[in-house]
Amino acid sequence: MSKICDLTGKTSIGGNKVSFSNRKTKRRFNPNLQKKRFFIPETGQWITLKVSTSALRTIHKLGATSAIEKALRKGTL
Repeated sequence: MSKICDLTGKTSIGGNKVSFSNRKTKRRFNPNLQKKRFFIPETGQWITLKVSTSALRTIHKLGATSAIEKALRKGTL
């Protein structure tokens, strides 16, 4: 299962875990992804998307249809 947001295209990034002794080891920062169902009233269908929590806030602000259209224009969907 890929760790990529369907709307924003967010992926995991790399970084360092820094211990108390300041020793650095590689680690990954994964996006906070949630699997959610959204109702599209124009088509009368439910769609399932794997979205980040920041994308969820955008969907609640703009609505599912306009958020998907925005992602299509941006090229991430």
